[in-house]
Amino acid sequence: MTTIASILSTVTAAFLGSFVEVVEAFTIILAVGVTQSWRPAFIGMGLALVVLAALVLVFGPLLGLIPIDIMQFVIGTLLILFGLRWLRKAILRASGFIDLHDEERAFAEETDSLRRQADNRRANFLAGIAAFKAVLLEGVEVVFIVIATGARPGMLGYASLGALAACLLVLLTGLLVHKPLSTVPENTLKLVVGLMLSAFGIFWVGEGIGTVWPGADLSLLPIFGVLALFSLVAVKMLRRYYNAHMEPSQ
Repeated sequence: MTTIASILSTVTAAFLGSFVEVVEAFTIILAVGVTQSWRPAFIGMGLALVVLAALVLVFGPLLGLIPIDIMQFVIGTLLILFGLRWLRKAILRASGFIDLHDEERAFAEETDSLRRQADNRRANFLAGIAAFKAVLLEGVEVVFIVIATGARPGMLGYASLGALAACLLVLLTGLLVHKPLSTVPENTLKLVVGLMLSAFGIFWVGEGIGTVWPGADLSLLPIFGVLALFSLVAVKMLRRYYNAHMEPSQ
């Protein structure tokens, strides 16, 4: 049964997860457009979008052939692995073990790499390939996020809406400011998205094996809360360890 809680949780998870991925792809496209030209940037992006659309058209209908409980269990398991990977990196970044992700630095590094290729006869081709790879790789993750968060019947459209809103917001903001979205608190977003995807994964696996969650979709809130509490405790303990053992040796 579709409820407001399930719709809001689906749209929010799809929006935040897609937002992070689109910001990373936009950084590469912007670097290509600024250093080389916008033509290879748009061609690479367009080709990647065509490939993504073909993948969705080919594999999308196949999902309807899979029993819902099996699909929820499989997607839930993948979602847990995917979400915990984001969560692990976010915890290590917050505690100081991994450098914080910086879109401005990533933009500078990509720009420098493209400028070094500027004298190459294949400069436009290489720039287009860079844009193609960025959009395709991040786009595949967006498609996975949409399918995973919209795994329940009737939710795929809402998940797609959340992803589309994220894409439009990033593109419109980027076109207006013409610079990397370095002010976006991406590391915080990744922590929240990691928590949400992990919570969805646990929820879907539970439904896939026949678990009756108390409160139905509202049970996502306590699952999210437990994961968030664990993450905050982990960050605090790791930061204390880092301050005690790592910083003095630097």
